[in-house]
Amino acid sequence: MTSRMQRLFAALADPVRRTIIDVLARGVSRTATEFAGDFNITRQGVTRHLDRLVEAGLVRAEHVGRETRYTLSPEPLTDASDWITEVEQQWDRRLADLKTYVEEAYQESTKGDDDDPDND
Repeated sequence: MTSRMQRLFAALADPVRRTIIDVLARGVSRTATEFAGDFNITRQGVTRHLDRLVEAGLVRAEHVGRETRYTLSPEPLTDASDWITEVEQQWDRRLADLKTYVEEAYQESTKGDDDDPDND
């Protein structure tokens, strides 16, 4: 996993940051002050969360006058989804291989059971 993906998942690990992503996914830009009203943390605390999301590439910060407005940058979420899908496909292949192996081993172990007089 790349360091970019590690930053992405580290940023998404925090419930406050996931809530910020949920809010921004609705398509509305917001300031740190507006977010602070939603959480029981200070504006500085919200700014730290927003900075982590910016570092991970999930959020863009745009300076408008004296305010900084934050918007969602969804591209990294696509990268995360692609990575998860790849891992899922690898596991699906492994499980399918295991199923085939077990079925073949079972069939091999039961060969000749019909000819065994002790099985009657």
